Amino acid sequence: MAVSKLPFAALSLKQFLQRQKVLGIYRNMLRTIQRVPDEADRKYLRDWARGEFKRNRSATDQDAVRMMITQANNHLEELQSSLALAKS
Repeated sequence: MAVSKLPFAALSLKQFLQRQKVLGIYRNMLRTIQRVPDEADRKYLRDWARGEFKRNRSATDQDAVRMMITQANNHLEELQSSLALAKS
C-alpha cells in the first residue's frame, strides 16, 4: 500500500485556486493602499485590510469565501477609483 506524501490537510485544487485569488487580492489591496497620500489614512486602511483578512482566515464555506472575494474586489475597486479621482 502506497503512502501519500501529501499532508493530511492538503488543499483541493479548487481550494488552492481560491486561496491564490484571495492572496492576490490582499497583495493588490496593500499595494493600492501604499498609494494613499496621507500617512494616517494609509495606516488606518492597512490595519483595516489586515484585520478583515485575518478575521476571515479560517472561513471554509466555499459560498461564503466567494462572497468575501466579491466584497474584497469591490472594496479594492472603490479604493482605486477614489485614488484616481484624487489625482485628477
